[in-house]
Amino acid sequence: MTSPKDLKKQLRREALGRRDALDPMWRVEIALEMAETARDHLAIEPGQIVSAFWPMRSEVDVRPLMFALREKGARLCLPAILDKSTIVFRELVRGAPMVEMGFGTVGPHEDADVLDPSVMLVPLAAFDARGHRIGYGAGYYDRAIARLIDKGQPPRLIGIAFDCQEVAQVPDENHDVIIPEILTESGLRRFDIA
Repeated sequence: MTSPKDLKKQLRREALGRRDALDPMWRVEIALEMAETARDHLAIEPGQIVSAFWPMRSEVDVRPLMFALREKGARLCLPAILDKSTIVFRELVRGAPMVEMGFGTVGPHEDADVLDPSVMLVPLAAFDARGHRIGYGAGYYDRAIARLIDKGQPPRLIGIAFDCQEVAQVPDENHDVIIPEILTESGLRRFDIA
């Protein structure tokens, strides 16, 4: 019998293979369309803190989406890796220095303010129709979300992915964080989380 961890590895590998196979020019167009969808369907208040992520490899390029949210008045932040288990979210300010964060991504310099997001755009490798997600395997987001919940500040979670990353079912594990909303090229999907 395959363990949940091994099954997640297999599902991750297959979903990322499908994502990698998408035409790069199509991905650019879709990123722009997703920004329009978010502008129309994500209720963001001026001053609300939204964490995004700098795209790596074949991820959805959320930079157009970040721009759209900034136009709505959002304060943006990006993850910064502190050590092998911890990320914080540093404010993204136009013109401020960016530094390498590892994994082929960048983020604000250590002098940037650390913020607690009330909305998190969450990268993922795969997801299912219940809102269960498979990340990249390091657990950074699961721990960051748990820290916010422990502080009494549970964030609104919105996964960002392409439709091809959906799988039939993600194996359940106790530490998993369920994502109640996923934005793909098909639109913003909301899941009934019990």
